Amino acid sequence: MDKILIIDDDIALCELLKEYLAGDGFEVTAVHDGMQALHIIQQDSFNIAILDVMLPRLNGFEVLRKLREKTDMPILMLTARGEEVDRIVGLEMGADDYLAKPCNARELSARVKAILRRASKASANNSTIIEIDDIVMNEAEHSVQVDNIPIELTLAEYTILKLLMQHAGVVVTKETLCQQALDRNLEKYDRSIDVHISRLRHKLGPLADGETRIKTIRGIGYIFRSN
Repeated sequence: MDKILIIDDDIALCELLKEYLAGDGFEVTAVHDGMQALHIIQQDSFNIAILDVMLPRLNGFEVLRKLREKTDMPILMLTARGEEVDRIVGLEMGADDYLAKPCNARELSARVKAILRRASKASANNSTIIEIDDIVMNEAEHSVQVDNIPIELTLAEYTILKLLMQHAGVVVTKETLCQQALDRNLEKYDRSIDVHISRLRHKLGPLADGETRIKTIRGIGYIFRSN
């Protein structure tokens, strides 16, 4: 049974979500401020966290920053509807995806299941090694090295990089990346893929000639380049 941690100060919403998600077969724990969240994560392990931005004592961004220092657990951010800045900041800090509030329980459950499916696929026993230039992706170890130096990737970043490397030299559309890497359709004005790509570029570094490894094909998508 997958374990979910909900971090949100709306107690009524937490109770509603706990009831719905439990009915979907999840074990759900809810806490209502950032300090509580950090404490309980030290005591227990969870498959995914649902993290609200607006929290007392320690806001969602601070919680996200501290979690990313210690764990690669998938994190779904809850942001106020229309607050694109919060969504982008959350993704830039390492959130795997976001959902705008108010959201319904069914939509949230579907998004959680999609993220956990990706996590399950990523951790499945697979001996494939993808190697392009100085980048080595070992699927069995769920690891990536650049010039023999391990780099830390979120689940979303790892899945996007895997798709791009599997199709190196070929343009992969944003729609395809969203559907296959995030397991959902690309939404209007959705910048999730763009932000994940930006983080990947920073972590991977440039090619030997100084050019980016992941080139933007404006209006279409991205292409993974090699030396």
